[in-house]
Amino acid sequence: MAFCVQCGSQLPDAGRFCTNCGSAISPSGPAAPPHQPLDFTIQGDNLQVIRIRLQPGQELFAEAGKMLYKQTQVSWETRMTGETLGDKLWGAVKRKLMGESLFLTYFRTSTPGEVGFAGSYPGRIQAFDLKAGQSVFVQRDSFVVAQSTAQLNIAMVKRLGAGFFGGEGFILEKLTGPGTVFIHAGGDFLEFNLAAGESLQIDTGSIVAFDEGVDYDIQLAGGIRTALFGGEGLFLATLTGPGRVIVQSMTLQKMRRELAPYRTGGDEHKGLNVISGIFNSDD
Repeated sequence: MAFCVQCGSQLPDAGRFCTNCGSAISPSGPAAPPHQPLDFTIQGDNLQVIRIRLQPGQELFAEAGKMLYKQTQVSWETRMTGETLGDKLWGAVKRKLMGESLFLTYFRTSTPGEVGFAGSYPGRIQAFDLKAGQSVFVQRDSFVVAQSTAQLNIAMVKRLGAGFFGGEGFILEKLTGPGTVFIHAGGDFLEFNLAAGESLQIDTGSIVAFDEGVDYDIQLAGGIRTALFGGEGLFLATLTGPGRVIVQSMTLQKMRRELAPYRTGGDEHKGLNVISGIFNSDD
């Protein structure tokens, strides 16, 4: 398996050009795109910050509004990705479906410089160092920043109907290497390394990320009585290994419910309110 030296996409078995970006394939044979490891640290507790020491020749792209600061030698520009107008428009549509901004912001420098990024609400940041062709699926609206050698794409759960009725939407984000990518989600993180055939049932909104090899499905949470009055919603996500799964302890939906001005106390999950919550969820 070979990958384009420009964009990191998998190359066809025979051909002279990359089918994704159009770059010519070297006569000596394609190779994985080189990328310098990022010099970064993640600081903080529940309001974490990514501090990246950017080197000449390195480039980052980030979700609009996620930058906290930058040194003056670091240049930036906001643009839509894609070679043609059609590519740019389609990329904007996909990012809108993922809950991201229409534009991405790019950062580069001619001399070493630092730039910092953070999420939009209390939570934690997770870094993934992806090899060429390696992918990870992450929750909608979680992307923060990545090396420009990595790719950000939209992904759908395998069972479209299950995604709709799961209460958290059926849209996922797919991040593909090579490069280091960063995501943000709420609360603290729990990590599980599932063996082949091992399964874990998770509240649908609590999934942060999982490896490409992990199977994803939505199932009814027990019987009708449990689903309606158990306080956990009608559906659970079932993830089956092999692969890594990351779970968050706080979701935006829970945070909004707790901070809602009309909240009067008690368990608001109970009863038929659960049903309306499933279709009104936009996380």
